[in-house]
Amino acid sequence: MGQAGEPRRVQAYDGELGVAVARAQDGDEAAFAVAYRLVQPGLLGYLRGIVGDDAEDVASDAWLEIARDLGRFKGDGAGFRGWTATIARHRALDHLRRQKVRPRATALENDLLELPGTHSTHDQALETLSTERALGLIARLPREQAEAVLLRVVVGLDGPAAARVLAKRPGAVRTATHRGLKRLAQLLRTEGVTDDDPQTLGESG
Repeated sequence: MGQAGEPRRVQAYDGELGVAVARAQDGDEAAFAVAYRLVQPGLLGYLRGIVGDDAEDVASDAWLEIARDLGRFKGDGAGFRGWTATIARHRALDHLRRQKVRPRATALENDLLELPGTHSTHDQALETLSTERALGLIARLPREQAEAVLLRVVVGLDGPAAARVLAKRPGAVRTATHRGLKRLAQLLRTEGVTDDDPQTLGESG
């Protein structure tokens, strides 16, 4: 894990993302495509945890709003991820209100994730939550814990940024994340099943 609990790959991409966003704001369509490529996998994984099979439709709506309001964004690559996650969350909640349903599990609910070796700490859960199978486990968490884990692990936001997306105090998000990861570690320990072909969250479908 990188600093502040963020996945190393997300940290590595933030510099490139910040440059792409700045260029996109100047009208560079190719740069916008780069920003989309860097953000979309995590954003889609987050939305799948909230709206299930409708995630791609909701993501499309979110990206229309992101493109429309891009000129209003101010910040770096990490800030852009938080901004896009906020927009996506609003679109997801609007979708759920229209459907009049609660956030539901996806078709991945029965898929379980292998955690090699001992699996007693939430740090190992963090490292392991890099495959799409993890969504099936996250879907079993209470809504507050699930969203906190998705934002921290899948989208790669730090604690304060996740708190802004959820409109909660950083301490509350930190507690929800800790409890969610502890519960995931328990699920991994008791129900882990091998999978020969894991896929990165948000990259299939």
